[in-house]
Amino acid sequence: MVTNWPLLGMLSGLLQHSHRVHDKVTQVFIECDGTVEFKGPWFCKMDMLATGDPANINHILTENFSNYPKGPEFRKIFEILEDGILNVESELWKFHRRSSLLFMNHVDNGLFPVLDYFSEHGTDVDLQDIFQRLAFDIVCKMILDYDPRSLCNDLPYIPAEKTFNDAVDALFYRHVLPESIWKLQKWLGIEEDHDDDDFNFFKFYRKAYEENNKNDGSWTTRTNSRDFLRDISLNYMLASRDATSTCLTWLFWLIATNPLVEVKILQEIKTILHLKEDKKWRLFNVEESHKLVYLHGALCESLRLFPPVPLQHKTSTHPDILPSGHYIGENAKVIISFYSVGRMEKVWGKDCLEFKPERWITEHGKIKHEPSYKFPAFNAGPRTCPGKKMSLIQMKMVAASIIYNYNVQLLKGHPVSPSDSIILKAKHGLWVRLSRRNVV
Repeated sequence: MVTNWPLLGMLSGLLQHSHRVHDKVTQVFIECDGTVEFKGPWFCKMDMLATGDPANINHILTENFSNYPKGPEFRKIFEILEDGILNVESELWKFHRRSSLLFMNHVDNGLFPVLDYFSEHGTDVDLQDIFQRLAFDIVCKMILDYDPRSLCNDLPYIPAEKTFNDAVDALFYRHVLPESIWKLQKWLGIEEDHDDDDFNFFKFYRKAYEENNKNDGSWTTRTNSRDFLRDISLNYMLASRDATSTCLTWLFWLIATNPLVEVKILQEIKTILHLKEDKKWRLFNVEESHKLVYLHGALCESLRLFPPVPLQHKTSTHPDILPSGHYIGENAKVIISFYSVGRMEKVWGKDCLEFKPERWITEHGKIKHEPSYKFPAFNAGPRTCPGKKMSLIQMKMVAASIIYNYNVQLLKGHPVSPSDSIILKAKHGLWVRLSRRNVV
């Protein structure tokens, strides 16, 4: 349990474990039966209730959803996202839901030529960086009709990615530092500076906007505004680029560290899709990927252990009592740990820390579905990710094609651990060496 110190509250204990904060929170939940009242420093308005209890998650995100909006605190912490899909609270959100599917049209002509290049040259490559570039190019093309071509053989420096990564990482510390501290840093200009020649997202957006500003009149004045396009561009970048690339990164790390799983996935691909050893190199389509049940289980298991968005921030509108018996006052802050709920023995059993794709397969060989409050990787309730099914299929397409065509070997001694960020990326990337399998 984290010590509640006079004046400082529990903040100092939390900061001591900032390098592994998600695991520390999970440990506290296990000791406190899934829910804990966090006490912040005196006069800092950081008191909150944190939970990883599925019953509480279901209550907050589904049964009493209207009582737990994002709230003003969320908007302060995530101010760079403005009116985007992660925090919008109006009819505008429905617009995002209708238009937030990803398209993997860059995979064949972008991803695999690059993987071939590194495979042929025997050069080490950061697979997480590759996945981020792939998603970045797709999102830019989808939202701005502009392809930055960040995914190519020489992997050019793209200031957009670094700037966005820095911003996303900074958002995490707004959860664990008093508002007065990070506002003071911003006012004093202590935040990291960027050279004039460095990337400016809004210059990038403006360039794409000006090059493609041939509007057909179908958008409303609101959705055609520069601010709106800027906001959804940033939000799609977060929801699509980081979530997708993070999921694929952890999937390949888990497969590489569990070779028997890789063998079973390869066997499933060859058996279910009736492929021979001498089959040509290929990219699997949607229909083929849909048949891969074991790979689906591996992907869900990866999402259970490493949900791309590890926590959710809510604020109560009215007083409430959670199923756990905890009282929630008006305008109370609530943190939901998606990371913790996937690693608790009382939820997933004694083998909860093991990577077992079989967990997601029924005795009849079908995909086993778990309730979203137990498996909230795609959120839960009315805010369940609108592109869940499409995202799973597209990630299966990429994963199956890479596993079938390449050996992926982790570099020895390379440290792999979750980052301290609102997106659960691999802190030091995922450095691997690729080689083509015995296919022609």
